[in-house]
Amino acid sequence: MPWYFRLLFVLLLVMFMVLQYRLWVGQGSMAEVYRLQQKIDSQQQQLARMKERNARLRAEVQSLKTGLEAVEARARSDLGMIKEGETFFQVIEPAGSATP
Repeated sequence: MPWYFRLLFVLLLVMFMVLQYRLWVGQGSMAEVYRLQQKIDSQQQQLARMKERNARLRAEVQSLKTGLEAVEARARSDLGMIKEGETFFQVIEPAGSATP
């Protein structure tokens, strides 16, 4: 076998090894593509949760703008307000009793 065939074989083998390295470890490798795909998936899930939250907040804002029932419910829950003519009862649990 002539020497230039051996040199060509070694050169091709080295190129093959370099390409394999780039495929599995280097920039744009399979591992990096997999990692980026996982990151995209998690960000899409987070985006879906944020869109759902925004829709709920948008509905709450619309309800507060248009209906007095929502304002009344918010005042009762957040501020502890009661209507005129209602009687407020506060139940205090004894210190020793714990409900599971």
